[in-house]
Amino acid sequence: MAAHPLVGEAIRKASVAWVSAGGQPATALWCLPVDGALHVVSGPGEQAAPGLADASTARVTLRGDHGGAVVAWDATVSRLSPTDEHWTEIATQLAGKRLNAPASTADLVARWSTECVITRLTPAGSTPATGTALPAGSQAAPPRDSPASRPARKPFRLHRVRGRRP
Repeated sequence: MAAHPLVGEAIRKASVAWVSAGGQPATALWCLPVDGALHVVSGPGEQAAPGLADASTARVTLRGDHGGAVVAWDATVSRLSPTDEHWTEIATQLAGKRLNAPASTADLVARWSTECVITRLTPAGSTPATGTALPAGSQAAPPRDSPASRPARKPFRLHRVRGRRP
């Protein structure tokens, strides 16, 4: 079954997708669109994709040209292994798109084949959420508690600052 036209167009233009899998909150992941599906690399030294490694389905939200969410759709999750026929092609394209790559394309592909996972997100064919079916408010989650956070203190001033006189 062909994907909804809006899903296909959003996939074609995607560079970042918000992916929620395995009951985890949605995470922004950089991705590569190829043949009507999104490909994501995750693992050590790469982006974290909570819940995606063990999931068979995921919820993907893509943004439009204006920056807001334009479509949300269910995806079928599959993994590419280095023995798959499309592994080299997809991994090379992903490595070329990787910003601030710590190594050459060939070195990245070699490392990914042993340490990382390339995941393919294919539209599942269900009706996507578009327009008014999408949440109207911000989907930002509140900051999580962290031992690294500390209360803000009053700024230090060496001298008293006086206001200007009229």
